[in-house]
Amino acid sequence: MNPFKPPKITFSIRAKILVLFLALSVAALAITGYFAFSAISDVGTYAQESSQTLGTGVVNDSSAALLSLAEDYLVSAVDDRAAIANVVFVDTDSEMDILSAQVAQFQQNPPVQSLVPVYPEDNPPADPDSGALLIFAPTATAGPDSPEAKTLAGLAGALKAVYQSDSDMTSINIATDSGMMLMYPGNGTLPKKFDPRTRSWYTQAIAQDTRVWSDLPYVDAGDNGLTMTCSQAVTSPAYGHWVIGADISTRTIDENIIGPTFGGRGYAVLLNRNGSIISRPGMSAGNVRWNEPFSGENAFGTSDPGLAAIAANMTAGRSGIGRVWFNEKEEYVAYAPVSSMGWSLAISVPVSEITQPVENFTGKIDSATKDTGEHITTQTDRLLTVFVLLFIAILLFVFIVSLLLSQIITKPVASLKEGAGAFGEGDLTYRIRINSGDEFEDLAGSFNAMAEELRQNIETLKKTTAEKERYAKEMEIARGIQTSFLPASMPDLQGYDISAVMIPAMEVGGDFYDVVPLAGGRWAFVIADVSGKGVSAALFMAMSRMLLRANLEGATDAAGALKTTNRMIAANAPSSMFVTVFVAVLDPVQRIFECISAGHNPPLIVKGSTGEAGYMQAQGIAMGVIPEMESSAERIAAEPGDLMILYTDGVTEAFDAGFNAFGEERLAAVAKKARDLPAAAIRDRILSAIREFAGGAPQSDDITLVVIRIG
Repeated sequence: MNPFKPPKITFSIRAKILVLFLALSVAALAITGYFAFSAISDVGTYAQESSQTLGTGVVNDSSAALLSLAEDYLVSAVDDRAAIANVVFVDTDSEMDILSAQVAQFQQNPPVQSLVPVYPEDNPPADPDSGALLIFAPTATAGPDSPEAKTLAGLAGALKAVYQSDSDMTSINIATDSGMMLMYPGNGTLPKKFDPRTRSWYTQAIAQDTRVWSDLPYVDAGDNGLTMTCSQAVTSPAYGHWVIGADISTRTIDENIIGPTFGGRGYAVLLNRNGSIISRPGMSAGNVRWNEPFSGENAFGTSDPGLAAIAANMTAGRSGIGRVWFNEKEEYVAYAPVSSMGWSLAISVPVSEITQPVENFTGKIDSATKDTGEHITTQTDRLLTVFVLLFIAILLFVFIVSLLLSQIITKPVASLKEGAGAFGEGDLTYRIRINSGDEFEDLAGSFNAMAEELRQNIETLKKTTAEKERYAKEMEIARGIQTSFLPASMPDLQGYDISAVMIPAMEVGGDFYDVVPLAGGRWAFVIADVSGKGVSAALFMAMSRMLLRANLEGATDAAGALKTTNRMIAANAPSSMFVTVFVAVLDPVQRIFECISAGHNPPLIVKGSTGEAGYMQAQGIAMGVIPEMESSAERIAAEPGDLMILYTDGVTEAFDAGFNAFGEERLAAVAKKARDLPAAAIRDRILSAIREFAGGAPQSDDITLVVIRIG
């Protein structure tokens, strides 16, 4: 009778390791506990005082920092806006230089028909952007059929090009001494009595004989509102003065060039060198009509000395920032010059917009500071109590457990080390014996099971390796046999350069090509693709090639030979197996190809004379699908330099890592570039292009090429 055995007490390895580390931590806990105990008692008082000090400091610092940042931002913003405006106006000047040169050239040459339509003023285009408009003043001295009118109309394309290159431009036009004006876009909204020769932009350009900008906005006759114009006169002996005018509306200047600032709360103003306002938000012509002067506004008209001082600095070309009272509000005003024009840009923002967030936040900080102080006091007292209790519990636990478990871990580790050494020396029959009742015992069982599995796997691996070596040898022999089916070389035909290649996707493939002599000195170039891959496709390929060669060799009728071959394949092919075939019968003397397709990819033809690339249209049904096959032959006359490329779908359907196909367009592009090279070099160029396109992606299908180049 077996004596009674008490149940074995077990501990997890995690618990044993934890106990060991806790034992080592006792000394550290004892030392740090003292300092932590005294430090926690001071945390409450210090934290509450710091919170109050921090709240007050945050309010003061935030207010000062926010105002400083706002000033820096406004100075930077106005500099940036002024620089942008300067670039826009400089670009307009550059465009006027280019257009002036074109106008001068046109004035010296016979009239040129413009590609952009030119419409008469009484029949404007439905879409103004579709053409230009030719306008005659009531007292014009030139008519629509005059040489000057035809020469002027020839510049419509140049006007459209300048307009489309500058998105800020409202319109662009050319006015003449004879009373004509060519404008783009072709907006037919000008008044009947409009005469460009009376407009200030026209008279100033002639008077100053240089490029000028409007001193003040004026009311545009074409319903574009207040407008600024850059104008320049071009003079010729034949036609006198032609004045080019590029219009920019003040609304465009305000919205697109100056633009909103400071989250839309900023107010931007553009002044000329005399202090007159060129652009500001909400500026309009009011009831002033196009033929009436627009007086506008002047910054020096203010009664506020601060605003007057800023206006003086702006007209003097200075940059800076100031604080002024305007409309019963204190405002920041930052300003910077638009150097190329002699103008100045100002941006104003109410000071209250900047300081309001700080004022709103001050009350919240005071309330939060009080609540934080009370919460810190409560939590500090609670934390102190919890820390004391936890510290005592840890010390007691470490002391008791460390006495019981000090030496338990070492023995299983030694047994595992001994077993690992035996396995490492190759003794897979050795077994580790541990009865600790924890993860070490489970680990020993895993080691023993691993040794047994390794022993069995080694035996299995020896058998599997022998089988794989036999299979690889058989596939190598099969590939050699399949390769022997392909022609050893291409026929040596005078005036023809021929090269071919077949690269299987697996050990053996389903593609093949062949060259078969026919009656009358002709040659049949055959390329085929069997459905499927691997061994079954290779066997079907061998049968199909044998039948094709047997029926084609010495034949006088290639199409009839293909019909006979199809009946044989259909009678002997397994279900769902078929083969696509393309045959190009060459008469080398007559330089004629007779092409027959049985469901195969159409070959690529590159003409030597023009370099034009295209694909043949010969069609047909794949062999083995139905017993009776009807196919038609397409005859092609070959010329020196022509290139014919026969290929299988492994070429055009080669995929890259993203499953994008190489495609017919890439094949045609490579062939066109390499068409002057020998056939073998063309073949290699195509293969290289496929490899480069596919990158690291595996070959998905057999690749077969037959390249025929006519010398």
